[in-house]
Amino acid sequence: MKLISICPSNTEIVAYLGLTSSLIGVDDYSDWPEEIKELPRLGPDLHINMDKVEELQPDLVLASLTVPGMERNIEELEKRNIPYVIVPNPTTLQEVADSLLFVGKATNSIEIATKAYEMFISKIRDYKALSKKVEIPKTIYWEWWAKPVFTPGASNWLTEISQLAGGHNIFADREEASVQTDWEDVRRRNPDVISVVWVGVQKEKVNLKVILKRPEWDQMDAFKNQQLYILDEPLFCRPSPRLLLGLAKIASLLHPDIYPVYNENNELIG
Repeated sequence: MKLISICPSNTEIVAYLGLTSSLIGVDDYSDWPEEIKELPRLGPDLHINMDKVEELQPDLVLASLTVPGMERNIEELEKRNIPYVIVPNPTTLQEVADSLLFVGKATNSIEIATKAYEMFISKIRDYKALSKKVEIPKTIYWEWWAKPVFTPGASNWLTEISQLAGGHNIFADREEASVQTDWEDVRRRNPDVISVVWVGVQKEKVNLKVILKRPEWDQMDAFKNQQLYILDEPLFCRPSPRLLLGLAKIASLLHPDIYPVYNENNELIG
């Protein structure tokens, strides 16, 4: 099948199913795996160039509704009679695993997808078992955005990842998936660990000096104990199987005596 992905997480799912060679075009934000970098770029996920999509004559477009505004892509695909599926929007690691099966079925790759699914679930079980060895979970503040301040709440996979890594999201008391708060609220909650993953921003472009200047933040335990981390946003902010790499990374930082050493070359289920 000739496939087009117009969302980074869908591109990554395709890669985990071993179908990268079937891709004939991707959105501008798709940046993994390395092989896709030579493919035609079809525009940012909210402004896909449908003329280009149509010219490529795909057998199937893997679309998404993970961000408000993406529905315009669906309307245009329907108007042009371009075959597509909408990959469900996961909020949990189980739903990410289910996405592997969904895309596997849509691309006639169900056998490969089933194996990938089983490996994914197995890795979650392994980390759940390790988390039970943690006697004192570390509290974590995840920063998605700085102005205004956004952080994940209870119904987000980063709360689940925190638990599997032997931690606790300090905003797990807020039910929503994305919580708008302020620096003073974060300071009062006094996390053990600060993990900065600004959505859409490469970690090299995060200005650490700006964070260090926030009023009274140097009084927090995370600062006193040098537990402020700037992490790779794609491993934490996309509903893709690569969230398992994010889990491995944060777990190794929180409890290196319990969890395996993080290896960025280990794709965990690939």
